[in-house]
Amino acid sequence: MAPRPPHAALLRTDHFEIETEAGTLIVTLRRDRRARNYTLRMSARGGGPVLTMPTYGSLGAARGFLESHKGWLQSQLAKTPCPLPIADGATIPFRGTPHLIRHRPGKRGTVSVTTDGDRNVLEVAGGEDHLRRRVIDFLKREARRDLEPAVMRHAEALGVRPRVIRLRDTFSRWGSCTATGELSFSFRLVMAPPFVLDYLAAHEVAHLREMNHSRRFWRLVESICPEADRARNWLVAEGARLHAIGAEAPRSRA
Repeated sequence: MAPRPPHAALLRTDHFEIETEAGTLIVTLRRDRRARNYTLRMSARGGGPVLTMPTYGSLGAARGFLESHKGWLQSQLAKTPCPLPIADGATIPFRGTPHLIRHRPGKRGTVSVTTDGDRNVLEVAGGEDHLRRRVIDFLKREARRDLEPAVMRHAEALGVRPRVIRLRDTFSRWGSCTATGELSFSFRLVMAPPFVLDYLAAHEVAHLREMNHSRRFWRLVESICPEADRARNWLVAEGARLHAIGAEAPRSRA
């Protein structure tokens, strides 16, 4: 029988369990061939903590690293917003305003915006198993509808032109700009108030002139977006709640 590779045990382990005040928490174990150190972070997707380790690292060292950061982990869990499912009866923000999700299986189309008394409603047609996907597809379409004109308005003001605008479900950042002029944005920005989306559009467009975060860059952003400070403060205070929408709850065992 051929000897097992030294990392065979790693291939059979995809999580650790750690005892917390709330019960046994499952920490996802992720191996990354580019990693040089052990790192622990809270998944911005709302799926719970993730411990990243080098491919040929030691499980014992990974466990020790996790135990030594148990206090940090519990403090992060305490301030993480509870996941909010995209489901019939849930309320999610759309352009900064709460909207109640209502499943209308007999309705034609996909998603429509209506009102019910003093409540704003997202009516979702089709089968219930497609509801989450249809709401997300709707939010992506609306995000593009808002972002494209905002980007072009700021680009014209600065005399630049983006090569392409992409919509993604990014969790490490709200937007990005490449040296080749590709702008990417999180579709979740359409759930924030419009001034927040406008700020992110201005921020990434400004990178087409300044690929840095120097004082000159921030002056450029503020010259085309007077509400930049207000928008940054909003994202610090409320951004995590947008990431929690549609996220899965951390796995735990009571």
